[in-house]
Amino acid sequence: MKLKKLVYIALIGSVVTSTFSCTKLKEEFKGELEEGTSNVDPGSLLITAYNSLNTPYQQEQRWVMQEISTDAAMAPTRGGDWDDNGMHRAIHLHTWNADNGYMNNTFVSLGTAIYNATNVLKYKPSTQQAAEARFIRALVMFDLLDLYGVVPIREGESFEDFRIAPEVLQPQAAIDYMVKELNEIMEGLPANGPRTAYVANKNAAKALLMKIYLNKGAFLNRQSPSFAPEDMNKVISLAKEITATGAYSISAKGKYFDNFAPDNDEKSTENIYTLFNKNGERGGSVDRTWNTIAHYNMNPGGWNGWCTLSDYYNKFSASDERRGIYYEYAADTTSNRKKGFKRQNVGFFAGQQYNWSTNKPLKARNPATAPLVFTPEVTIRTSGATLETAGIRPMKYAFDYGVTGQRNNDWVVFRYADVVLMQAEAVLRGGTGAATDALGLVNSIRTNRGVPVLASLTLDNLLDERARELYWEGWRRQDLIRFGKFLQAWQEKAADPDPKTLLYPIPSQQIAVNPNLKQNPGY
Repeated sequence: MKLKKLVYIALIGSVVTSTFSCTKLKEEFKGELEEGTSNVDPGSLLITAYNSLNTPYQQEQRWVMQEISTDAAMAPTRGGDWDDNGMHRAIHLHTWNADNGYMNNTFVSLGTAIYNATNVLKYKPSTQQAAEARFIRALVMFDLLDLYGVVPIREGESFEDFRIAPEVLQPQAAIDYMVKELNEIMEGLPANGPRTAYVANKNAAKALLMKIYLNKGAFLNRQSPSFAPEDMNKVISLAKEITATGAYSISAKGKYFDNFAPDNDEKSTENIYTLFNKNGERGGSVDRTWNTIAHYNMNPGGWNGWCTLSDYYNKFSASDERRGIYYEYAADTTSNRKKGFKRQNVGFFAGQQYNWSTNKPLKARNPATAPLVFTPEVTIRTSGATLETAGIRPMKYAFDYGVTGQRNNDWVVFRYADVVLMQAEAVLRGGTGAATDALGLVNSIRTNRGVPVLASLTLDNLLDERARELYWEGWRRQDLIRFGKFLQAWQEKAADPDPKTLLYPIPSQQIAVNPNLKQNPGY
């Protein structure tokens, strides 16, 4: 009961964070909080802060805005399914406005996480608990800055009195705040490796600092980002520090999907920071990784929705294990493993699909006589014979058949392969090191993925390598903006006529309740 009440208090606080009416609710909330201060367990509040990351990150909200807005993913309307008043189509077509549901839902979820993290700091947490909470807050601030260009935050008096509107940090101030926070908490964080990557740790803080320094120029000038040598050298230095711990290595050949498996907390050699999912304990939302893409007749069955584009799929060679393999893992209780059928069960699903228990070809649902063949061709509005089958479906997280309910796959936020690729990019962008050094870093990944090494490295083929390595992990939009390609045309999306789309609009609902928020240009 105590934990339930703590969660309730945190949720009420998050609602009040995003609205400024209901004065009596504010007074009652504050009174209850003050009355129970001596009984509040900061450890329970910290768990609430961690849990508040699940919804925006695990293939929902923040993930949608980062991936479906790009060439990597699309949520086509399939007849009457997946229409939602055009909300999904608008994200891919870059025709969103400030009233699109994803604008407000994501903004509120990220703001809730910031509130929950800050709330931990009120109740005498240990040094490590405080450091973990501040890491969570910095991570979410980074995404708010990336998506919306500003960061609303409640601290001090505005955290205590909800009649005071949250301060809104502009890009440079937000960058300075995050860098200061992460450096201050570094010593208080544990030096956890892949086995406990779900706990905020030193290397996670360093990976986040790398992201900040690498994207700093884009955050300050999205149309014409610049990359200061001192920032690139910080990226390189932090990458070397992470490597020097000896805690991480690029997954061996055939082991790429260990990073996303139901027991990835035991198998991964790359995961630096993850979101905790454990059946019967805590977690949630990771099931969306299957539900959003799987056809109704597959096992696991899903909602038959999202897909990738054929041009993106064609970036992979046939030998690239990242494109899809039969992956043997203990939680696969189907005959695919037991009887040795060895049908592909992870990666990009294209062509005829099979029942992993009987090894028989699957059929579609409507018409039931049609073979379930996922086609590369897909339009943003599908109909007719290919209504259910259009589009190649990526499934990166191997399905956990061993449990009913919440699956055990921890969601990956930061991974060592990304650190290596960021280091290579920083060298190419003017940091200390030779082009051959950057090439060697990228080829160290490619060799383990079963593809030939590159003869040379350019920004263009580095971006393609990031597309292959990090597909559907929530980084594609950020990468395209940093590389100057987000406004270009791609399949089912014309070139953007206005650079305003380099930022999402501030949700109308938020501007209405926070006078410190100003709408982004062009909206």
